[in-house]
Amino acid sequence: MLAQLFITGILLAAGLFLILADVLKLPAMGAAKAMLGVGKENRRAAKTTEAWLMSGAVRLANSIRMDEYKRSRMANVLKAAGIAMTPEIYTSYAIVKAGTILLGALPCLFLLPLLAPVFMILGILTYFKETKRAEEQLREKREEIEGELPRFVATVEQTLKASRDVLAMLEAYKKNAGPAFAHELDVLTADMRSSSYEAALIRFEARLNSPMLSDVVRGLIGVLRGDDSAVYFQMLAHDFKALELRRLKGEARKIPPKIRVFSFVMLMCFLLTYLVIIALEIMNSFSSMF
Repeated sequence: MLAQLFITGILLAAGLFLILADVLKLPAMGAAKAMLGVGKENRRAAKTTEAWLMSGAVRLANSIRMDEYKRSRMANVLKAAGIAMTPEIYTSYAIVKAGTILLGALPCLFLLPLLAPVFMILGILTYFKETKRAEEQLREKREEIEGELPRFVATVEQTLKASRDVLAMLEAYKKNAGPAFAHELDVLTADMRSSSYEAALIRFEARLNSPMLSDVVRGLIGVLRGDDSAVYFQMLAHDFKALELRRLKGEARKIPPKIRVFSFVMLMCFLLTYLVIIALEIMNSFSSMF
């Protein structure tokens, strides 16, 4: 009886959704998938579930209101993180995704009441996770770029001995840069060709909001203004190298606990092998006696 009620509820919910989708003129599945795929740097195909959620988020976005400062800040974060959404759609997507999980608590209230709090907690956690997703992606991207800055600064230091062409330096380094830094350098060089070099560098600094990158941009602006920046980049390369060594030591300190776990597993495997061999020998000796 419960199974029949559950199946009937699913079919009724699906029918109501299709009727409401037609009345509210929600975008089709293909349009929602295309919207999700536009602007993604990794070009990962959008899932069907994401497309359904995006359809609801687009409709809900018209009801989202933000103050100008919050909207501008979120738009900059989304752009820097490579997420092609407006702040309203990004916020409404988090609400729709969390609300979809919370709706799962409704049938649980009648069938399995003990599971209802689980869906509620999961929905709340999903909302906070989705609202922080852009900042997390931006943080990972910033850390990846900061990991390349010591090598970039060392390259600029050597290049300044022969040339002061900042655009040429960036173009040359872009060929050997990592994916995240190469993408940002693509945007920077295109911006420099279409506008002022100094203004493009300032916008590049503002996109990532990294203290290390700010020091690099300050030196490059000094090169554009005709300053003798060779000593500045030499000192910067020394400081960045020290920071890189400190970061590597911190990562190395995290490795021994992981090694201990695998070493313990290997030890247990060796002990188990010896125990199996001993047990087999004992069994063979008993079988020969009888």
